[in-house]
Amino acid sequence: MSRTSMNDESSSTASLWDATDVAGYLKVSRSWVYHRAESGELPCLKVGGLLRFDPQAIRAFARGVPAHGARVVPFRR
Repeated sequence: MSRTSMNDESSSTASLWDATDVAGYLKVSRSWVYHRAESGELPCLKVGGLLRFDPQAIRAFARGVPAHGARVVPFRR
């Protein structure tokens, strides 16, 4: 997924985003993304040892609306 298509609300949400994608969409640092995911404030999934993010859940988070079916999975370092 290209960085420009992330900002398009009509883009396909079939793939998950990584921390860089989320940081770009929210215009924050990657460390901010990791800190919020670790604290449980940012909805995320843990795939193996990697954090991944559902684009719909991140868009809802940005609007201040909880995404239906989104889970927050705290991770340990």
